[in-house]
Amino acid sequence: MTFGIAPSAAASAPDPVAAAAAMPETGEQLTRMLEPSEWSAAEIPLLRNPREVVSGLYARHRPTLATVIVAVLDPEERVRASASFVRRASAVDGWVFRNALLAQLRRVIPHDLRRRTPVRTAILLYCRDGDARWTQEDGAWMWGLRDACTLHGLRCGAYITLTREGWQVLGEGRGGRRPHAVPAPEGRAGASSTGAGEDAGADGGPRRSPSDGAAPQPSAGGEASQSSAGGAASELSRRVAAR
Repeated sequence: MTFGIAPSAAASAPDPVAAAAAMPETGEQLTRMLEPSEWSAAEIPLLRNPREVVSGLYARHRPTLATVIVAVLDPEERVRASASFVRRASAVDGWVFRNALLAQLRRVIPHDLRRRTPVRTAILLYCRDGDARWTQEDGAWMWGLRDACTLHGLRCGAYITLTREGWQVLGEGRGGRRPHAVPAPEGRAGASSTGAGEDAGADGGPRRSPSDGAAPQPSAGGEASQSSAGGAASELSRRVAAR
């Protein structure tokens, strides 16, 4: 099995996924994909707790059909950074998928190319229609994930599909019924990301601050000073009345 590395200039394109629609359908494109046997032979590291990882990414990004989530895990399997975007290309091409994933990785986390051995792992969760069986599109995303990891200094990790039937780690046979894919509601945003080290709230999203629109709560000190001022005015009135 060889690692195909194409020029990375397309990674700087504004929408590398949409660029696939303009590319001609050729037999060469279909070679930029991995068969299930090739994926198994790549010795992809197993997730210790795939259900927890999938549930966490689902809670953080709330993916709908055609949403791609790429996440970077540390050696303890904690999510250090993640990003999601909507696949709009009509062509199935691992090279274009590689560029889209690489652009997202470069946006949310620094590369590890200076390390001799990768210590962080990138995984991909693809929310799509259909059943859990492998497709050529899955093979193209596998090719893209493996190549993007090579160019960003990461280990290539699991490829997970999320369908209406549930989730499945391709090549391992592990999966579950929840969470599962849902159609996109009208007006839904197409992408989101969580950078390295960003604090997350209980719902999986960034914690809210007063600048997010929540009304600031008055400080205890402010309430105490108002109470003291009111008490002093009442005492003065009583003394004037006594005179």
